[in-house]
Amino acid sequence: MARPLKPLISIDAVVTAALELIDESGDFSLPKLAARIGVSQSSIYNHVSGREEILELVRGRITEGDPQALDLAPGVEATWEDVLRSEIRTYRENFARHPRAAPLMVMQTVRNPHVIALYERMASALEEAGFRGADVASALAMIDSFAIGAALDLAAPGNVWDVAPGTESALGRAVEGASKLADRAETAFEFGLEALMDGLRLRQGRLGR
Repeated sequence: MARPLKPLISIDAVVTAALELIDESGDFSLPKLAARIGVSQSSIYNHVSGREEILELVRGRITEGDPQALDLAPGVEATWEDVLRSEIRTYRENFARHPRAAPLMVMQTVRNPHVIALYERMASALEEAGFRGADVASALAMIDSFAIGAALDLAAPGNVWDVAPGTESALGRAVEGASKLADRAETAFEFGLEALMDGLRLRQGRLGR
């Protein structure tokens, strides 16, 4: 009997199938993964050690794109703020394409080399700004929360809060203002990004005291 021209399973096929299942239902199981690929569950273990490794491979797939190119004049070097803005925007866009993966990603330690490199770029930018040690870790956690939350917000309805039109309250006025925006989620992201950067600059200023 002739052997198939292509193997029935590969690491790439495992990651693709896992991400498809996550996009559809928010999770995956090894039996469903095997069924999606069309192989036995035991054959998957010939390529990966289990669920945790698969999730890390999925994390790498989600974030495999390079950060946005910086629009800088010739000869101008990127500042720490430029680097963080670029990485945060790219991080948000990556998870916006797969919002159901976000809850799974935050439940386990980051080990994927590509993603570790992303965090290294941000950590280096924060060190350039003068942050050190635990402050860098805290800033990265804050960036994580903001970028992933902003990605999930893209999947939220246009009207986030159910407040009757004309309601005389602070929230009612906020909802009315948001209803006039061309893109509420994008506006909220830009507002949040500026607030985050303002906060880091304020903290940076205190470091020199």
